[in-house]
Amino acid sequence: MGLAKRIIPCLDVKDGTTVKGTNFVNLRQAGDPVELGKAYSDAGADELVFLDITASHEGRKTFTDMVTRVAAEVNIPFTVGGGVNELADVERLLYAGADKVSVNSAALRRPSLIDEIANRFGSQVCVCAIDARLEEGHWTCYVNGGRIPTGRGLLEWAKEVADRGAGEILFTSMNHDGVKQGFALDALAQLHDLLPIPVIASGGAGKKEDFRDAFTIGKADAALAASVFHFGEIAIPDLKRYLRAEGIKTRI
Repeated sequence: MGLAKRIIPCLDVKDGTTVKGTNFVNLRQAGDPVELGKAYSDAGADELVFLDITASHEGRKTFTDMVTRVAAEVNIPFTVGGGVNELADVERLLYAGADKVSVNSAALRRPSLIDEIANRFGSQVCVCAIDARLEEGHWTCYVNGGRIPTGRGLLEWAKEVADRGAGEILFTSMNHDGVKQGFALDALAQLHDLLPIPVIASGGAGKKEDFRDAFTIGKADAALAASVFHFGEIAIPDLKRYLRAEGIKTRI
């Protein structure tokens, strides 16, 4: 059956609190990130992602302190991102206890950052997040939390990211984010067929079948979600039992 598929809750953190929006706007609060992280770890999540969505200078200190607290409470790997612009940021977050670091806007602006992280800390540390929107049949990459289009196409940027040494790609469809109508399956399948590294699906989880489709039709290696977990709509143990019944290998 190959490698087990991973289920990854994502916690967007703003001013020390977990928040969740729809299509990257209309944020609402979802709880304490450390408590949520521990609950997900205990419930059988495979990994966690924490994103500092307003990584201002003061926010960085708050976020780094949170990373230290998370590391003390969870026993599964976790990735952190938001405002990672240079090796010193990566070092700070790894030292605080993170297992992997996610880069997005800074990598699009200065792609050599990916090479630097991979060369210094290893490819397994470098997750490249890509936020893209489907516009007139073409996927365009965005920076600054989905605010600014770059003109870079999803597939060509993803290929460059892999060539530069990133360990995996976290692809979020901005069209699907928070809408709960399923993941961007065609784009996921294209990424899988193109790339030699794992792809994490993000944006669109609304029901258990959406995860199944991400793994079978989209060929994703992992599926990430936020609101369906934060607001109790899907329990991770139930999701994993469902996936196993559908013939998809997961860690129970």
